[in-house]
Amino acid sequence: MNDGSPDSTEEDFAKVVGARLRALRKRRRLSLQAVEEKSGGRLRAVVVGSYERGDRVASIRRIAELAEFYGVPIDTLVSDGARSRIPAQEGKVVLDLDALRNAPPEAERLATFIASIQRQRNDFGSPVLTIRAEDISLAALLYEIPPAELREKLVTWGVLASSTT
Repeated sequence: MNDGSPDSTEEDFAKVVGARLRALRKRRRLSLQAVEEKSGGRLRAVVVGSYERGDRVASIRRIAELAEFYGVPIDTLVSDGARSRIPAQEGKVVLDLDALRNAPPEAERLATFIASIQRQRNDFGSPVLTIRAEDISLAALLYEIPPAELREKLVTWGVLASSTT
């Protein structure tokens, strides 16, 4: 008989998703309050904290919202296996060069940096460019922000190629 309380499968799921959410937040060096502030109040600190502890099971809609906020694919939070691990901040990024050319003015420094990488590699024929973690770290220095924050900006600017995972 189901009395409305979560079963062990739901509890396990909530704990796994919660641990992944906490890892993402900590990697970005955000407090729960900062998550609430950066989300414009959409993600309340007390609720996100309850997800992280596994006290609450997030809906699919909320998981999608959290994945978007942290700039990761939904399966990073919910699937099993190697792809479910939180991606290391060292990971490569595939940029859509057309989108970068049409990005907001704030992305101009990044575009200049990417152009220098293309010149070094003599790589001008592709609509995308894969850059290494070291490149992300260097580009973040241009903006005087942590690499994780630059990765968030890449999502906001819409410059990640659709094949990026």
